[in-house]
Amino acid sequence: MSTPTRPSAPARGAGPDPRGEWSLLLLSTASGAADAFVFISIGQVFAGVMTGNLVLLGAAAAGGGEHGVALRVINSLVAYGIGVIWGAWMNERLRWSLPVMLLTEVALLTAGAVLWALDLIASEGARLGLLVLIAVAMGIQGRIRATPTNYFTGTLTALVGRAALRSWEEGDHWVAGRLIAVVVGAAVTALTVRLWPDAAAAVAVLPAAGALLVETLRRRPSRG
Repeated sequence: MSTPTRPSAPARGAGPDPRGEWSLLLLSTASGAADAFVFISIGQVFAGVMTGNLVLLGAAAAGGGEHGVALRVINSLVAYGIGVIWGAWMNERLRWSLPVMLLTEVALLTAGAVLWALDLIASEGARLGLLVLIAVAMGIQGRIRATPTNYFTGTLTALVGRAALRSWEEGDHWVAGRLIAVVVGAAVTALTVRLWPDAAAAVAVLPAAGALLVETLRRRPSRG
């Protein structure tokens, strides 16, 4: 007898659902915010853009970059991988719902924000620990959604290619919106670092929590 399977996280192509697209926009904003915070406050490393980290690792191996960047990059790569494994396990093995998986991400980001706000991140070791928390959260986010929300080279390439051929697809305005959302998240974080540094790590929490709320509401049974 065949065993019924539960669907994994919904893909963007599953059907037009503005709420799902808003969730992707919010997660993209969280990604931009998390990467900007880590790059500015921890230093020359990304939490979710692993292509950039590999480039930084190569530069560090040749003597480029600031002191200690190679160790931070390696920590980020490993932590992101752990997040991907964790996300895959939650999705494919434990069959957890998307809101529960997003709750895990929000909890990790919130823990990091609280530690940062309480000024408990003083040593280099503590900074590495904070980097691990955020990178694991980004690894989970990268794995549980079929549409990428923390790496955008392919998204930008496809969008520009379709624009060049004048073959825009339905929903491309949402795709462009995700690219803008990354920039907005990074800009707001950079501004917060300057004006209210203790709250800088919390910027990524807010859109991630918003995405969690949207996905929770999407799954509420309709009455009628």
